[in-house]
Amino acid sequence: MAQENYIGRRKTSTARLYIKEGSGNFIVNGKTIDEHFNTQARINIARLPIEVTELDGKYDIKVTVKGGGVTGHAGAISLALARALDDLNEGVHGVLKEHGLLTRDDRMVERKKYGQPKARKKFQFSKR
Repeated sequence: MAQENYIGRRKTSTARLYIKEGSGNFIVNGKTIDEHFNTQARINIARLPIEVTELDGKYDIKVTVKGGGVTGHAGAISLALARALDDLNEGVHGVLKEHGLLTRDDRMVERKKYGQPKARKKFQFSKR
């Protein structure tokens, strides 16, 4: 089986995921997933698609992720992995969709407006 390439995005992070049959190695930017993410919660988010489909240990996964921060990285990896598993395995689409893993999270940071210190915060009003 040839290596497949899948894309996942979250906020400003973009993950390019390569997947092939193997022993369950999970490499993110040249490091293991445990070394790349500093908390177990983010590791769980990134690995969620493989956990809910019960395909742990069946694929070798290599991810290159750029942009944003570690939370965005985890979300982007999760989407790319869900897309990959959906494409490679029959019958997992329903499980992934049920957990909301095939939908891109389109929330982005709201832009700062002129005349205000931040996106929604206003400067202090003084009557006198």
